[in-house]
Amino acid sequence: MGEQVDAHPQGPDLRRGLVDGHVLEPGGVQAESGGQTADPATGDDDAHEDLPNIVMAVTIFTSYGRLRKTCPVETVNGGPGPEAAGAVGLEGAQGRTSGGVTGLAGAEAPGGRADLLYAAYARERLAAMPPPADPEAFELAYSLLQLAYLLVTDLETRIHRPRGWTLPGFRLMFKLWLLGPTQPARLAEISVMSRSAVTNVVNTLERDGLVERRPVPEDRRAVTVALTARGEAAVRETFAEQTRREQEWFSSLDAGERAGLTALLTRILAARPDDSP
Repeated sequence: MGEQVDAHPQGPDLRRGLVDGHVLEPGGVQAESGGQTADPATGDDDAHEDLPNIVMAVTIFTSYGRLRKTCPVETVNGGPGPEAAGAVGLEGAQGRTSGGVTGLAGAEAPGGRADLLYAAYARERLAAMPPPADPEAFELAYSLLQLAYLLVTDLETRIHRPRGWTLPGFRLMFKLWLLGPTQPARLAEISVMSRSAVTNVVNTLERDGLVERRPVPEDRRAVTVALTARGEAAVRETFAEQTRREQEWFSSLDAGERAGLTALLTRILAARPDDSP
C-alpha cells in the first residue's frame, strides 16, 4: 500500500465491499484498505491490524489522471458516491502537497500540473450532476480565471512590483502613452475601473513623478492626466520587458491560434451581460 493514515473505524460501511486493487476507469473508484499498529509514541494505543478493510484511501480515476484521498471515507460502494471531492490532495511531478494527503499522479495530465488535474476532476464531477451544473461553462470560466490570475501575478511579481508600482498603474500609464493627456473619467471608462480607483492610482503615480495633472483651458473644473518625461521613459522600458514575458506565456500557440483565441475572447467581451462592470 502507498501512504498509510490513521483510519479509525467509523461504522460498518467501512468494511462493506472494499477490495484492494478494484479499479473502474475512467470515473471509477479504487478503495485501498489496511490496518495500522498501535504507536504509543504518538498516543495511538488502539491497534487495528485485525481490521483489514478499514478504508485507507480512495482513488478516483479520471481521463487525465487519478485523484487520491488518503483519509477515511464513510462509504464507497453503495454510498452517495466518491467523497474525495472535499479534500483531495494534488500530487504531480513536484511530489506531495501539504495537509497530510496525497493526490494526483500527474504523468497522464497536460503538463502534469495540479491545477489542470483538479479542473479535469471537477469537470467530471459536474458532468454527473443535474442542472444547473454546467461542466463546459465551469471549465471555460475556470481556465480564464486561472490564466488571468497567474498572468497578473507573474507580471506584477516579475516586472511591476520591483519598480514600485502595480499592474493597474502600468496599464494606466500605457494608455496615457498611446492616447496622450486624458481626462480621468475617460481613463476609468476604458480601464473598467471606478473613478475613485483611477484617482487613487493617479495620486500614487503623481507622487512618484510618473504622471501629472494638467488643467483644461476651456473648462476650469476639468483636468487631464499626462505622462511626465520620467513616466514615458519608464513605460517604454517596462513595455519591452512585459512584451517579452507575454510572448513566453503564449509561445505554445502559433499565429493563427493566437488570432483565433483573441477573436473569441473579444466576442465574449463584446457580448458580456449589460449589468456587468
